Amino acid sequence: MKITLLLLALWLLAAVGPAAAQIDTTRARYYQPVFANVDVTSNVAYGSAPTFLGITQSLQMDIYQPAGDTVKRRPVIIFAHQGGFFLGSKTDAYMVAVCTRLARLGYVTASIEYRLGFPLTGLPVLTDTVGLAQAAIRGGQDLKAAVRFFRQDAATAKTYRVNPAYIAVGGSSAGAFAALEVGYLNKDSKVPAYVNIASLGGVEGQSGNPGYSSAPLAVLNLSGATQSPDYIEAGNAPLCSVHGTADMTVPYFQGKIGAGLPPKYVYGSGRLNPRATALGITNTLRTLKGAGHIPFETNAAYADTAFWTIRDFMRPLLRQTGTVLAARATAAGPQAQAYPTPATDAVQLNIPAAWRQLGEAQLLDMTGRVVRRLDPRPADLRLTRGALAAGVYSLRFPGQAPLRIVFE
Repeated sequence: MKITLLLLALWLLAAVGPAAAQIDTTRARYYQPVFANVDVTSNVAYGSAPTFLGITQSLQMDIYQPAGDTVKRRPVIIFAHQGGFFLGSKTDAYMVAVCTRLARLGYVTASIEYRLGFPLTGLPVLTDTVGLAQAAIRGGQDLKAAVRFFRQDAATAKTYRVNPAYIAVGGSSAGAFAALEVGYLNKDSKVPAYVNIASLGGVEGQSGNPGYSSAPLAVLNLSGATQSPDYIEAGNAPLCSVHGTADMTVPYFQGKIGAGLPPKYVYGSGRLNPRATALGITNTLRTLKGAGHIPFETNAAYADTAFWTIRDFMRPLLRQTGTVLAARATAAGPQAQAYPTPATDAVQLNIPAAWRQLGEAQLLDMTGRVVRRLDPRPADLRLTRGALAAGVYSLRFPGQAPLRIVFE
C-alpha cells in the first residue's frame, strides 16, 4: 500500500509539477529563431459545419512546424485571418508570415479557414448586422473546433506532438473577434437575443472534435473587439492586444460597425485590456499611436512590433501551469471548494449559489478531453468517481476558474 501511494505521489508531481517540466524555454527557444526552416502541412481537415446558406463546408488549416525539431510536447498558436467575415484566406500573406516566424522559434502554429459570408442588403450595399453578428459566432465556433482538434490529436495519434495544456488562439481583425470569442464567450446568455444563438448550435458550436475542451492558454487580439467587455470574467485566459488608436474600421475604444438595426456596437482593445486588469488577468496592450487598421499586415515595422509583443507575452506563460492542468487564481468574487482531495470514491463540491445558473460543468482529464458532464443545480453537489481512472482532473464551470480534482 505504501509503495502504491509513493508511486501515485511521484506521478502527481510529474503531472502538475513546475512549469519547466511542461515547456522548456531554455536555450533561447520561443525567443530567438532557433530553427532555420519550417515544414508546412497544407489543407489539414479539422472539422465541418454549415455556412449561412446551409451548405456544409469542410474546414481546413495549414500547420507550421519547426523543421528538424525533436521536442515531443510543444505549444501551439492557432491564427484566424482578417477580412470582415466576408473575405480572406489562411494563406494571406500576414498569416503565412506570422505563423512562419513563430514556428522558427519552436512553436507549432496553424492558420485556419473558417466559415465566411452573411446577407448583404440595400443599395449602396449595407451589412445585415444580425448576419454579421452570426458570422462572428460561426468564426469563433470554427476556431474552437481547431483548438479541440489539437487536443484530440494530443490524446490520440500525436501527429503534431503538441502539449494540450498550451494552446493559444489569435487573429487579425475579424480573426481577432473570433479569438476573443474563444477566450471569453463561454455562455449562451452573453449573446444578444437577436443573434438567436440556439439556432447556431450555442457558443461552442458543432464544427468538429466534440468531447474536448476549447479553452485557450491565451488570446492574441490584433485589432479586434467584442460585443461587450463583460465577456471577460475573473479566471479567464490572459489577453495580449495590439491595436492602432486611429483605427476607423474596428474602434480602439468603442463604436458601431456594420449597419442596420439593432446596431453591432463593439468594444476594442482600449476597453478590453483595462477590464482584464481590473479582474487580475495577465494582459498586455500594445498601443500603436496614430496607426490605422491592421497596420502590421502592410508595414514591416509594425509587423515586427506585433511579433515581438506576441513573443514576449507568450514566453512567460510557457513557464507557468497550462490551461487545463490547474485552476487560475481569481482576483475577486465567491470561491468554490472541492474536498477531500485526493479522493477515493467521491468529491463533495461547495460552489457559490450564482454558479448553479451557469449551465453544465465539464470534467476534463490531463489531455483536455471531457470525461464527465455535471448538472450544477442540485443542492447536494457531489462528483462521484465511477469508472474514472486515478489521476488529476479539472472541473470547469462556465466563466469561472476551474477546480482541481484528484482521484487516487
